[in-house]
Amino acid sequence: MKYIEDYNWSIGVIERFYTKGSQLYDLLVTHCQKVAERAVKVLEDHPEFKVDSHFIYQAAMLHDIGIIKTNAPSIFCEGTEPYICHGYLGADMLRSIGLDKHAYIAERHTGTGLTKEYIAENGLPLPLDRTYMPETIEEKIVCYADKFFSKTKLYNCKDADAVRVSLKKFGDETIERFNTMNDMFK
Repeated sequence: MKYIEDYNWSIGVIERFYTKGSQLYDLLVTHCQKVAERAVKVLEDHPEFKVDSHFIYQAAMLHDIGIIKTNAPSIFCEGTEPYICHGYLGADMLRSIGLDKHAYIAERHTGTGLTKEYIAENGLPLPLDRTYMPETIEEKIVCYADKFFSKTKLYNCKDADAVRVSLKKFGDETIERFNTMNDMFK
């Protein structure tokens, strides 16, 4: 495996917060590994982006680290916070150990990004002093790769049309952002 050192480093970070071998640990690692592989494939297909593939792999492995603090029993999360908060909670966890650049990926990967207007209009319990829209190419790549894998069907990779269907409930702007990313990264 080309990214074995990045995988092992990421597992070390995950194990600071998760119990190895628990159902939640296994779900997180499986999901994030799929996302990391997809993100690296984007880079292999698009060398013109000149992005550090090792950072992308690590950040993709850590993008969902905050799910442990959420209440989502169907995916073994026994925390207290709403699931929508997992991005910023994970960012805080990563910042607490000095991984600021990785934290931005976690904070900005939800959906195809969340605008302050969308957060306010929908009464989402997210701090409004942060940016939840992917800005850098690295943030966009991990956000994009994540859309193809759910945590409830771990071994299925959606196609772009299935991703659009899953995003439809979040409005046309969300689908437009996905389409833009898809045009860049497919």
